[in-house]
Amino acid sequence: MARLIGLVKPLTGFMVLAVAMGLAGHLCASFITVFGGYAVLGLLGFDAPMGLEAIFAGVVLFAALRAVLRYAEQSCNHFIAFKLLALIRDKVFFALRSLAPAKLEGRDKGDLISVITSDIELLEVFYAHTISPAAIAFFYTMVMCLFIGSFHPVLALLAFLAYLAVGIVIPVVTSKVSGGDGMVFRNESGNLSGFVLDSLRGLSETIQYDQGRERLIQMNERTDALSETEKRMKRTTGRNQAVTNTAILISDLCMLLVSAMLYQRGNVEFAGVLIPVIALFSSFGPAVALANLGSTLQNTFAAGNRVLDILDETPIVQEVAGREKTAFECAAAKNVSFSYGAESILEGVSLEIPRGQVIGIVGKSGSGKSTLLKLFMRFWDAGNGRVEISGRNVAGINTADLRDMESFMTQETHLFHDSIRNNLRIAKLDVTDAEIEAACRKASIHDFIMGLPQGYDTPVGELGDTLSGGERQRLGLARAFLHDAPFLLLDEPTSNLDSLNEAVILKSLHEEREGKTVLLVSHRQSTMRVADAVYSVESLSRTGGRVS
Repeated sequence: MARLIGLVKPLTGFMVLAVAMGLAGHLCASFITVFGGYAVLGLLGFDAPMGLEAIFAGVVLFAALRAVLRYAEQSCNHFIAFKLLALIRDKVFFALRSLAPAKLEGRDKGDLISVITSDIELLEVFYAHTISPAAIAFFYTMVMCLFIGSFHPVLALLAFLAYLAVGIVIPVVTSKVSGGDGMVFRNESGNLSGFVLDSLRGLSETIQYDQGRERLIQMNERTDALSETEKRMKRTTGRNQAVTNTAILISDLCMLLVSAMLYQRGNVEFAGVLIPVIALFSSFGPAVALANLGSTLQNTFAAGNRVLDILDETPIVQEVAGREKTAFECAAAKNVSFSYGAESILEGVSLEIPRGQVIGIVGKSGSGKSTLLKLFMRFWDAGNGRVEISGRNVAGINTADLRDMESFMTQETHLFHDSIRNNLRIAKLDVTDAEIEAACRKASIHDFIMGLPQGYDTPVGELGDTLSGGERQRLGLARAFLHDAPFLLLDEPTSNLDSLNEAVILKSLHEEREGKTVLLVSHRQSTMRVADAVYSVESLSRTGGRVS
């Protein structure tokens, strides 16, 4: 909770203003009834601190102020909440960018989406309806205790105990009773989101293999489990409200009995009975607001913990900045070893990549070819040995320089739900239409694009699902050409292409190789014809031997 409250620091002024307006508004609401009590005293012939005209004028004034102050308080609280949610989302996206790709590989994307959307959104309850109400309740309780205590100290003590029971004891007990239901609910909700997202992406396979009924059964089981957890939470909320209302009723009766006893003993006048009882009756609003939070804060704090877990997670690879700028001259791997957990992928790999050459890498599936390319990109740091660019360890090169020097095309090209043009512009934001067309011609995709209804402005659909695997792959290659980096790392760039398109792309690679250095991974022997030298990963890890 302290971490979440600490995020309010940039908006402290607004929070103080919200608390002040909330306190004033609640006092106005309470003293409307107190003024009514004084009016009753005047009508019964008892001494009142003011005349009936002044009392009614005060009631009208306080009613108007209550409306204005309540609106202003809520506006201020929600401004704080939504401003903070924007700041938290910015922090989360920055954290995810730092964690990618090493810490995010294999993570449930649906669960991450749940954190980014619903978990962060749930924090609105904390910032708009928890922090300032808690502060308001504290100051309001002090003011009302002092006011009631002006009639007799025992009445002030009784009022304080009543506020304490309703505003603190009941919420704390309720929170303890609910246990970890909040975290269970948030985790189950995230798992269900991941399952639904996975089901939508695999809808074709589900239909093809007639697994729709089984998938639906699993989804219903997860939904039922989530509903059962929510039912427990709702039951706890209902019990909390019942206990709160009972405590308020008992407190009011106690105030009436104690003040009556004091009146009988002559310790207070009739005003000391009527006004404290009315004041207590009308003053539980802020305490009840806290009591109602008891059953919801577990859910809110669970969401906050899931968000903070992402912010606190340490990236495997730290970005580098402020070092001497590096220009590309050559690349090398020297006795490099790497493991995914306990699974060893590369053992003692050594490879020299001279400037201006096309170096091919072959090997069986799972031998570490793609991993080697990712080490040059510094998506991970090597476990042992050195991965070098221009004779410098990539771990000591500015990350921005490394990205400028390298173009990386993966086996699976990711396309965003946007137009073809904007998907290509990711590689170079200030690119011209002529440069886009030239890159697409090299990737043998321009003619296909021009045959589409909207040309380069054609949307590609979610994950590029309106395009074939080969078309997505050629767009990925066009991106690599657009980035125009001196060091190209191509992972199976022709695996989804027919022989004709493969030949066009290989011809483009051959023609564009001037000033470029290419590290090429492929299973195809035909693709390797463009390479100056071809090595197998297995041979590199033993002798550094050349295949051809």
